Amino acid sequence: MFRFEDPQYLYLLAVVVLLALIRFLTYRNQKKRLRKFGDPDLVSQLMPLVSRWRPGLKFWLLEGALALLIVMLARPQFGKSISQKQKAGIEAIIAIDVSNSMRAVDKASDGELSRMQRAKMIVTKLIDKFSNDRIGLVVFAGDAFIQLPITSDFVSAKMFLNSIDPSMIRHQGTDVAAAIRTASMCFTQREHVGKAIIVITDGEDHEGEAVEAARLAHEEEGRNVYVLGIGSAKGALVPNPDGNGYMIDNTGQQVMSRLNEQMCADVAKAGGGAYIHVENNATAQKQLEEALDKLEKAESTQYSDFDEQFQAVGLLALLLLIIEIFILDRQNPAIRKLKLFKR
Repeated sequence: MFRFEDPQYLYLLAVVVLLALIRFLTYRNQKKRLRKFGDPDLVSQLMPLVSRWRPGLKFWLLEGALALLIVMLARPQFGKSISQKQKAGIEAIIAIDVSNSMRAVDKASDGELSRMQRAKMIVTKLIDKFSNDRIGLVVFAGDAFIQLPITSDFVSAKMFLNSIDPSMIRHQGTDVAAAIRTASMCFTQREHVGKAIIVITDGEDHEGEAVEAARLAHEEEGRNVYVLGIGSAKGALVPNPDGNGYMIDNTGQQVMSRLNEQMCADVAKAGGGAYIHVENNATAQKQLEEALDKLEKAESTQYSDFDEQFQAVGLLALLLLIIEIFILDRQNPAIRKLKLFKR
């Protein structure tokens, strides 16, 4: 089956016909003007290097190239096949806590890493598991803003992830509600696809309202809120941003940051998701993947696939243009004097 994907461009072929008509009328007037100078045979002898047929040939080569370019623009296609493709993907917005408490290092079964390092490792491995999914990044502390709009470009997602650091937000604190509201605005308008908000935090919500924000996101907007709690109930000291010593509060005591698991669990429950305590990264990763697998996937789609033929048409147009360039308007004197068969 032969068809054009964009047949409306074929109307431009009228320009080719119009140029041919203009060329015909111009050529007739040119011959009339030439007769005013004298006999055509005599004029031809006086201008031996002027070619009669080369300008016309160059014009028709350009006309043919223009017509082929218009046909190429209309995208000729040949062949047809029906394909079934399963778009098994979800949309996930990951909100990462970048408050100063994420610098703390907790003792865990898989080694001592800062909470921020653990968060980045989990997100990196999650991105590696994605295929037909879409991902976006939100960072929050006392405020929340979009670090990466939702995309299927996982390479860019990793680049933006590596640039995340607690120093990027001046207004410190932990406003989980702001993170959920900001993340909820990042999704597309697609229907019948699971939409997950994954909040990675140490659970020290200084602003409140996180449970209500999660409930609204789930019940009114159809988002599922998952919370990954990083840290320990025992707590850990928070290093200074410059790496020298630990932060001190207004009373002169060293700041101890503790994971608030109850708050994290309440937010996840209100958001229709799950709470996962990140003590061992591999275990938490597996639990998160199992939870996301329960979300609705995009439905399978059936589509027709046609073989594009514009490449061949484009090559023909390029060939005509190259030939036109090598044909001169005037006869070449060197070739004119060349005689291969001398008596």
